[in-house]
Amino acid sequence: MKALEKSLDFIIDTASGDHPFDPYMSILKTAGTLVLVGAPSEIKLNPMNLLLGMKTLSGSATGGTKQTQEMLDFCGAHKIYPEVEVIPIQYANEALERLINKDVKYRFVIDIENSLG
Repeated sequence: MKALEKSLDFIIDTASGDHPFDPYMSILKTAGTLVLVGAPSEIKLNPMNLLLGMKTLSGSATGGTKQTQEMLDFCGAHKIYPEVEVIPIQYANEALERLINKDVKYRFVIDIENSLG
């Protein structure tokens, strides 16, 4: 992450598990913003990373249908794609076990259409 230091204006953090926040704060430019969309149980960071860099830490709940569509349109127009692990429905129990064991890098997406053939 050192190579990315002070390179981004804005980060949307979707991770719901506990993780360090200081590395992400170091990637933000002065007056950058880190928005938490996931729901970690605890937020630990050095407050000086906020104060000295004039950075903002905020949170956001899921928007309504209009906001969600605007976000999807923006992502499509800018070729922004989610990092997910697609699994067939037959692996749903295994995915749940992996969640319990914290063995998940991204989010799971269950492919219903191709699972019920």
